[in-house]
Amino acid sequence: MDWKPDIPRWRQVYDVLEERIADGTYAPGTQLPGVLAIHAEFGIAQMTARRVLTELRDAGLAQMQPGIGTFVAELPKP
Repeated sequence: MDWKPDIPRWRQVYDVLEERIADGTYAPGTQLPGVLAIHAEFGIAQMTARRVLTELRDAGLAQMQPGIGTFVAELPKP
């Protein structure tokens, strides 16, 4: 990934995953990659990967199920 020096890495990875959710790569109910998979794909620290998932949850795009994983939230119908 070509990192932009003026944008935090967690935000850049968040934007990639948000786009994948928006374009249907990760459909509602689909399990998102876990911390280790995000760490491996993007080469970021595991704590940074955890923050990405937490931020997705806080934005209402994902739901965390402890011990199971993080899943794309069912978005409300317009």
